[in-house]
Amino acid sequence: MERVVVIADAGETRVLLSGEVDATLGAELSTACAAVLARDLPVVVDVRDVAFMDSTGVGFLARLASRTSRPPVVLLHPPPVVRFLITKTRIGSLLDVREEEDGAG
Repeated sequence: MERVVVIADAGETRVLLSGEVDATLGAELSTACAAVLARDLPVVVDVRDVAFMDSTGVGFLARLASRTSRPPVVLLHPPPVVRFLITKTRIGSLLDVREEEDGAG
């Protein structure tokens, strides 16, 4: 199962992260970041299936948040481990953190 998936559609670029987001994903995260930034569309990062994240994942979120020209990157469904990291590193202030998607019932 892939742990970094980029889904491109006409209105946004969505990144799905799952499992352990750590240094072993460095190359995949760099590739995903380049793909996302090349599209220059709003970005949604869905982290609901992340079991662990280290500074590699935080760095990925920081790169997206600081380099995108669109509205803030949406961080969707952050589990406690991700919420803890974005709070402690203060990167959460650069992201639009949401528990649900707009229009979700």
